[in-house]
Amino acid sequence: MKIVFHGANALTFFESFDTLLETPHELVTVSDTFDRAGDLEHYQTAEIIVGTHSRAEYPPTSAKLFQLPAAGYDGVHFPSLPEGCAVCNCFGHENAIAEYVMAALLARHVPLAEADRQLRQGDWHYWAGGPSGLRTELGAQRIGIVGHGHIGRTLAARALAFGMTVHVANRSPVSTPDYAATYGLADLTEMASHVDVLINTLPLSDGTAGIIGADVLNALGPEAIVMNVGRGPVVDEDALFEVLSTRKIGGAIIDTWYVYPTPDQPNPMPGHKPFHDLDNVTLTPHMSGWTNGTITRRQQAMARNIDRLARGESLEDRVC
Repeated sequence: MKIVFHGANALTFFESFDTLLETPHELVTVSDTFDRAGDLEHYQTAEIIVGTHSRAEYPPTSAKLFQLPAAGYDGVHFPSLPEGCAVCNCFGHENAIAEYVMAALLARHVPLAEADRQLRQGDWHYWAGGPSGLRTELGAQRIGIVGHGHIGRTLAARALAFGMTVHVANRSPVSTPDYAATYGLADLTEMASHVDVLINTLPLSDGTAGIIGADVLNALGPEAIVMNVGRGPVVDEDALFEVLSTRKIGGAIIDTWYVYPTPDQPNPMPGHKPFHDLDNVTLTPHMSGWTNGTITRRQQAMARNIDRLARGESLEDRVC
């Protein structure tokens, strides 16, 4: 079968991918914009496409499988896919994202860089011998996790290990004695009133766009932190900027955004609002799940699916 890796993201998974497959296949790379000779022909005649997005004007006419090298599928134009084409996603990023979240939260309670900088100038502010440098503990915080999928479950386990009180909101019921409380997605405002950290792990869909809106954000306390490692628009952009710029909440750590690079605009600011001007926001460029381990685990998952397709078996992590 012809397997086409479409775009820069997919190219990350190309190296040595052939060694993971049970049988030989034709592997081809094409650019995001099909600007090289033969790119579009390869894309449209591919039986398997590895990529994060598709466009109506360039339908993949021969695809049997559209394999996402990621969890999110909001970039796929489903109506333009051939009839019977399966769409599958993959995960493997949950450990990396959980480490990112815990590192970002720990940095707010354990000021290593600041203490180092001060001590190099003879300033013993954080010395254990005096009351002025007392700091807070992550384990005393209450975290509200929106979504209980791969990321949410892994993050909850890490938070519990640090002694945090864990609240979870999810579309389907969650039952575990380890959590302080569980909620439906319709009850996010109630959950927000009980947590110090509100973190979104949900993907973007018609049902999740803007689900964390003004009511939810205004229910948080003045010291509360919002984090987003799911998809940017799950948190209403205008409402988030409002509570941050007016300091109704303590701050935000944002890794998933509202504006992303394109071929025409390779280095945009990440929001329609000037989040980059706010000093109570930590901005990172959608990096939380991007590790060597994530790449390896996703390569293995995609290779398993291609082998299953070649054998005529059911596919893993099928979206449709």
